[in-house]
Formats: sequence, structure tokens, C-alpha cells
Amino acid sequence: MPAKSIMIQGTMSNAGKSLIAAGLCRIFKQDGYRVAPFKSQNMALNSFITSEGLEMGRAQVVQAEACGIPPSVLMNPILLKPTTDMGSQVIVMGKSEGNMEARQYFRNKKQYIPLITNAYEALAAENEIIVIEGAGSPAEINLKADDIVNMGMARIADAPVLLVGDIDRGGVFAQLLGTMLLLEPDEQERVAGLIINKFRGDPSILEPGLRMLEEKAGKPVMGVVPYAHVKIEEEDSLAEELSQNRTHAPIDIAVIRLPKISNFTDFEMLSQEEMVSVRYVKEPGELGNPDCVILPGTKSTLADLSWLRQSGLEAAVIHLHHNGTPVIGICGGYQMLGMHISDPEETEGGGSMRGMELLPFRTVFREEKTMRQSAGVTAMQQIPELSGHRVTGYEVHMGETVPEGAEGSAAERFLKLESGFDGAVSDQVIGTYLHGLFDEADFRGAFIRWLAERKGISADGGAESYRDFKERQYDLLADVLRESLDLKAVYRAMGIS
Repeated sequence: MPAKSIMIQGTMSNAGKSLIAAGLCRIFKQDGYRVAPFKSQNMALNSFITSEGLEMGRAQVVQAEACGIPPSVLMNPILLKPTTDMGSQVIVMGKSEGNMEARQYFRNKKQYIPLITNAYEALAAENEIIVIEGAGSPAEINLKADDIVNMGMARIADAPVLLVGDIDRGGVFAQLLGTMLLLEPDEQERVAGLIINKFRGDPSILEPGLRMLEEKAGKPVMGVVPYAHVKIEEEDSLAEELSQNRTHAPIDIAVIRLPKISNFTDFEMLSQEEMVSVRYVKEPGELGNPDCVILPGTKSTLADLSWLRQSGLEAAVIHLHHNGTPVIGICGGYQMLGMHISDPEETEGGGSMRGMELLPFRTVFREEKTMRQSAGVTAMQQIPELSGHRVTGYEVHMGETVPEGAEGSAAERFLKLESGFDGAVSDQVIGTYLHGLFDEADFRGAFIRWLAERKGISADGGAESYRDFKERQYDLLADVLRESLDLKAVYRAMGIS
């Protein structure tokens, strides 16, 4: 028997589709069903590497975790990682097919329909329910002709649709009704119900509007979901965390908000620590005097290093380093900390650039992309407080970073991984390719204690693993949706009584 399906579409980006989908995944799992997520095409810089060494969008990883199953590229057959305002790296079934301009991709995307269909059918053969997520809005009338991610995907899966509107941005009734009016008659028929998301206050005050909305749209409102205070990983630059730039805890960690910042979920668990503030900085005046500066990952290392230099942030970070502030670089941030970066094969458009010259290493970009999960221990003598702690995570990068000159050949490595040595340490500067560095409670706790001791205060951390934290959040999200959605109507829409 083929799997039942339900599709979550939104009136706009960041309406809460991913969150609603993750919550439904956890509910269906709790109710005893074999369930899996699916999104035919995702656009995000936050990616994940599966155990097979394949790359996929992080939103479907979160949803897979909510389902209690391992992530698979079948759940996200196409991932677009923006490289410029007009183009993206195209990841198909976990592997890069190179960079494409938007016009070229839209011209060619119909060819991916058989691949998308096969991926969906493979998931449907192994599960009882598939929770499908759309992208942006189904009412983007300039994109509807060759749609493969909203109503086009709903047709492939023959899925009923729940349309989500974001009341927190205002105009939710116009959002939902306007979207319905721009759909074709057969698309309108596919919509099973409407959901108002991110509501703050007493939902009873919405009643007159809800009744009028139902009358004009001809669809039932299946729920008013409150603004949920749950911490579920975000997938793109609209994440609210990236607007946090104030200190509210004793230990102040400043993350540089690079224009093409990626995998900022690396800092999720640091931000949950009571003694730690993680704030995102994009101007020198915002930097202040933090206890640690982190250069995060980026999809465009050379371009973002140029921005860092032109903005004055590079000089500000180097000044802090000279005054004793620890600096950490992860992935692209690690590459920036080195002596030199070159791109002879034009994987990022070509060219070369002087690095920040804080680590005696140089990076050369290659066409082949490193994608793997990694585990190991911190192994360094320069910072003994941080040595000997287990770390786990993944690598996803184009460059190869190697020692530079005689000084580099004697430099200390940061991590001893199963795949070899990674990273570098020199004079309170740490660089690594490992995403997820702070996920393990043991190392995170040691890192917080190290920063606290340097500041002359007492602090602890690392009481909970990231896995346990996320499990609590998925259950909390499911509780919120159980209280606010008409789940009987959702099950009926799927044909499950």
C-alpha cells in the first residue's frame, strides 16, 4: 500500500513550513506510524553530510530526526546553495553538479522531475506517511509553469496541502486569501485547510476573522499555532538568531556575520548555555571586547574575506587577537585565518588573496569537494584545558589547507580524527574544518570553563548533549501542535480515519 502524504506550503518564505512539518513528523511518529520527510528542492547554505558522505538540506535532517530515522538524500534530492545573487551551486542526490546561473537552472529543472519522482517513490515504499515541505509560496506566478517544489510536487505525490500563513509579519488574512486567489482551480481543490502560525495572545479575538476567511477562501482553518518557544535548527539567513547582537550573559562570544554565512547551527548549543551569549556582528562598532571571536563557515570564502577586509572587521579582529582575545575559525573561517587563499580551478570564480595571517597555513581550492562525517579528540599542547576531549561532526568544503613554510611545518594540529589530523593552533588562534565542534557536551563544557577562567570568573556548561536537547525540543513542538491543530481533520485529509 503506497504511503499517505500531507504537504505543507506557505504564503511566503519563513512562514514556518519547516517547523510545522517537523512537528507533524514527530506527532505521526508518536502515533505509531513510519514517517519520513521530503522536500524536492531546497535552497539554503546550511547543509549536512550524511553517513554516506552525501550533502543535503538541514531542514530535512531536522525533520528526519523528528521522525526518529537517519537522514537520507532521498528526502532532499536537490539542494541549491547560493554563491552569488544570480547563481547557486547545484547539489543533486547529494553530489555537486557545479555552479549554475538562475536562468540556466530554471531552463533545465524540468529534467529533474524523474529523479524527484523516483526519490519520493523510494521513500513512499518504505514508509506509511510522507510529510512534504514546499518552498517559498505556491503563488509565485512567474515560476508556476515549471514548478517542481510546490503544487507541481503536490501533483506528483497526489498530496493534500495545508497552507500556512505567518501572522507575526502582519496581514495574515490577506496572505492566505491572496494566495488562494492566485492558485489555479485544480490547485485550490488540493488545499485541504489553512493554518495561522506564530500567533501571540488570545486566539479567541481572531474568531470573526477566521470565519470570514473560511467563507471567502472556501477552506477550513485547521489551527492557530502560537508563537512556539522551541529551539529547532533554522536553515537560512532569515533565522532570528542572526539578529542577536546584545550581550546578556557573563561570557560574550562574537560570531562574525559573513554575507554568505553557512552552517551557523554550529553555535546552537553554545547559545543555549546559561553562562554564554552568542551574538552576531556585521560592523566593527558592534564587536566591542568579546571573550572570543568566531569566524564561521561561508559558501564564498574569497568574497567574504574581501568583505571582512573592506568593512574594517578584519583589522578589528586582529587587534583583539593582539590584545589576547581567542579567535576561532570554522571551515571557511579557518581558511581566512591562514596566510594565503588561491582558487586556480575557479571553484569560487578564481583569483587569490592574502589571508588574515594568524595561522601558518595556506588554502588551495580544488574541484573535488570533501564531504564526510568525522569524530576524534582534541590533541594539542598549547591549550591543555581544551585537549583530550571527544568531538564529532562533519566536513563539507572545497579547499585543501596545508602548512605554509618552515613555521607552518612545525605548527600544532588541533584535532586527531579518525580520518587523520585536522586544523591548527597558534597563539590562542584555532582553526578547524569540523562543523559541530561544540555539539558534544564534554568539549563544550571545557571550552566554557576555559573562557571563564581566562576572565577570572567561575562558570560551567556542557550538561546536556545536543541529541538529548533536540529530542526535548521535538517533543515540545509536537505538544504545541497537538494543542493547536485539528489533527483529526489532518488525518482525514490524508485519508486516514
